[in-house]
Amino acid sequence: MFARIFIMAALVGAGLSAPVHAQDVTLRLHQFLPMTDSVPREGLIPWAEAIEAQSGGRIKVEFYPSMLLGGAPANLFDQARDGVVDLVWTVLGYTPGRFPKSEVFEMPFLVTDGESTSRAFQRFVEENAMDEFAGVKLIAVHTHGPGLFHSRRPIETLEDLRGMKIRGGSRVISAMLADLGAEPIGMPVPQVPESLTRGTIDATTIPWQVTLALRTSEIVSNHTQFSGDHGLYTQTFAFVMNQAAYDRLPADLKHVIDANAGIEWAGRFGAANDADDLVARDAAMAQGNAIVTLDADETARWRAAAQVTIDHWFAEARAMGVDGEALYARATQLVAEESQEPGA
Repeated sequence: MFARIFIMAALVGAGLSAPVHAQDVTLRLHQFLPMTDSVPREGLIPWAEAIEAQSGGRIKVEFYPSMLLGGAPANLFDQARDGVVDLVWTVLGYTPGRFPKSEVFEMPFLVTDGESTSRAFQRFVEENAMDEFAGVKLIAVHTHGPGLFHSRRPIETLEDLRGMKIRGGSRVISAMLADLGAEPIGMPVPQVPESLTRGTIDATTIPWQVTLALRTSEIVSNHTQFSGDHGLYTQTFAFVMNQAAYDRLPADLKHVIDANAGIEWAGRFGAANDADDLVARDAAMAQGNAIVTLDADETARWRAAAQVTIDHWFAEARAMGVDGEALYARATQLVAEESQEPGA
């Protein structure tokens, strides 16, 4: 049975009150997606159920989806850090420049699948970037699966990108789009459907999985993906807890949180995305949409063009006193290990 979803504004509007249960802790979880999306459905809800069960019902989680508690998606990390809420799930790229080392996982053609890349990302952060999560208790980081284009007109060659207005989900992805010849338009993912419908953008960069919640395949009819084991891009996500809320817990309840943090949950979030990628792709095919897979030669052209983005990121990291080349090499190694690639 799903963990209870308390939507307090709706309850007040209906003149209802939530049932009272004996419990020690109630944690409020705020995020920007509807609860029907794969991450809440297959990640956040099972996590809350595990926490409730393992605490003997002493921890409850209240869900506030779709930014119900206010603010913008870019505010979520600070809401957790500052104690406005207890838990958030968010996109790291919504706060550009704040997670410079974690950004390496958004480099072009790094991602394999969501589960493997998420496990690699968790290992990477624990080794190299925990300072970027100061002030919060890190539950897990993860990525989505291979990113692709969903467009109003077909994208079949690198040249087709020229002049196209394309939504970029993060600073790095937008930089990559510009390097590839497109005009990047930054916006949070909830704005994508209206922007595509109105023609504000010609295409969007989101994984297959996100098209289900946004109904993207009903708005545009072209989808472009790439040959090989690596996708063009991915985005980075974090599930974090307010540090003071964690510190207030008694030792046994801290143990419950600790037991449900780290690489296994990182992989589970990534796997949820992978599973819905397949569902979403089938839905687009059933819609009669055109799905283009660029062949190996064309994919190689995109790889070569996207190297500019990686080189620029190296230079930016160097200017901050960060060894971007070493971080990129380690990220690549971890992805290969978790994906069981030859030579890893």
